Amino acid sequence: MDVFSAFIAAIGNANQRRRTQEVLRWVGASYPLLTPEIKWNQPMFLDHGTFIVGFSVAKQHLAVAPESAAIQKFSDLIRSAGYQHSQQLLRIGWDDPVDYALLETVIDFNIADKAHCKTFWRPAAKPQA
Repeated sequence: MDVFSAFIAAIGNANQRRRTQEVLRWVGASYPLLTPEIKWNQPMFLDHGTFIVGFSVAKQHLAVAPESAAIQKFSDLIRSAGYQHSQQLLRIGWDDPVDYALLETVIDFNIADKAHCKTFWRPAAKPQA
């Protein structure tokens, strides 16, 4: 995936670089209809111009950002996989195995849930009256 080459090359730690490349290649191979792009200096995958999943590299983990709707929906699965999460992302420790089944579940959800989305991000939820 040439679009991610410079991002991957800039990761100083060889193990982190290898892991990040492995995950990005898996997403690209598993979801060939998604468009790989770099936005805000982060690798992302889009579907019909809408955000599906993004990644970032931190000292202790690879961050997976599928938007808060997916994090909320799969919070229990994320914790069961041994990962921590915030409202916007889940953290895969560099020494932790990658739970590709979990990633597939999250990505599949976003693709289906955002199939008719016409914006990059999900529209903000309207407050209850």
